[in-house]
Amino acid sequence: MSTLLDDLKWRGLIYQETDADGLADTLNKEKISLYCGVDPTADSMHIGHLLPFLTLRRFQNHGHRPIVLVGGATGLIGDPSGKKEERKLQTLEQVDSNVQGLKKQLEQIFDFQGENGAILTNNFDWVGSMDLITFLRDYGKNIGVNYMLAKDIVSSRLDSGISFTEFTYTILQAIDFYQLYENWNCKMQIGGSDQWGNITTGLEMIRKMAGEGAKAYGMTIPLVTKADGTKFGKTESGAIWLDPVKTTPYEFYQFWINTSDADVVKYLKLFTFLDRAEIEELEKSVQTEAHLRKAQRTLAEEMTRLIHGDEALAQAIRITEALFSGNIATLSAKEIEQGLKDVPTFEHEEGMDAGLVEILVQAKISPSKRQAREDIQNGAVSINGEKTTDLNYQLEEEDKLDGKFTVIRRGKKKYFLIQYK
Repeated sequence: MSTLLDDLKWRGLIYQETDADGLADTLNKEKISLYCGVDPTADSMHIGHLLPFLTLRRFQNHGHRPIVLVGGATGLIGDPSGKKEERKLQTLEQVDSNVQGLKKQLEQIFDFQGENGAILTNNFDWVGSMDLITFLRDYGKNIGVNYMLAKDIVSSRLDSGISFTEFTYTILQAIDFYQLYENWNCKMQIGGSDQWGNITTGLEMIRKMAGEGAKAYGMTIPLVTKADGTKFGKTESGAIWLDPVKTTPYEFYQFWINTSDADVVKYLKLFTFLDRAEIEELEKSVQTEAHLRKAQRTLAEEMTRLIHGDEALAQAIRITEALFSGNIATLSAKEIEQGLKDVPTFEHEEGMDAGLVEILVQAKISPSKRQAREDIQNGAVSINGEKTTDLNYQLEEEDKLDGKFTVIRRGKKKYFLIQYK
């Protein structure tokens, strides 16, 4: 068995395989091309998309060539998701814009240089110009309706209803696998566990069109779950996006560093490229010195560096340390905005009382004027990182960072933003 497959099994990355022995034999004999795809349903991926692509990158690290497919055509159709309703159709302009956003993120994950440099492709290149007769005669004829009805993703929608458009989605994805097999010698598809039906349909298409001797394989990655049963990749504020505007690098870093002890070793195996010895050393740290959170910090650093780069990682660490210590004077206004994106905010309009006591009450930082005065006198209130005990303090122009906001901290960890109109 190949070293690569051993590593994938140790990490828990293999959920289903179509021909485990055949794949192991092929990988031992040759370097292959293999692919994973994503539909541009949004202009950014979120961390729920990451695992199949990171697994594809592991194959590249072992000398195989990854083909990264963005579904410009299938994105116009919409796959029959596990939801009961049909996907809302997107315009060609929306899909094209989304494709560009996804390409930038995929280019961050893969190496496109060298002998096994990644290939980035778009299925609109071969589906977009296909006429209906070609679709029906050359491809539709090879996949039986009963075969399609047996797929979980289709059968789960029969009671609530499924359009012919979404019903044929699995054939379109099968065409992708066949096209890549014929034109790029692509012998394998990787996908999430929900893609098993589509992957096997692709193998059926290859068998029918390329002949019984055609060798191709499919593998799915398990659904990531958290130890407490809650959904991975979601926070109170929503999905964790790869787009730094939707989810800042600081927020991205914080998501990973807040991983529980029960999950962190599992995530190190699934998501990082650290080797077995490094992960096992971090596992010991979780067991013997959990309070140091070495594993969590390593996970956060590895993932933030991979998706956002070294500079963004350094910035995320700087923001984290400054907010923890309260020394925000070391941060730029943009870094403060990033770090305090989701803290309570109060809009201070021109002409309003700028007295600190009044602002603490108006912004609901302190529940009453009496409490506000006590907080100030006790040194519990900081303005832009500087403590003040002056009950008569008035917020001045120099307290406005970039002329836009003032940061008030009450106690050790409660931050508030005063924004100016």
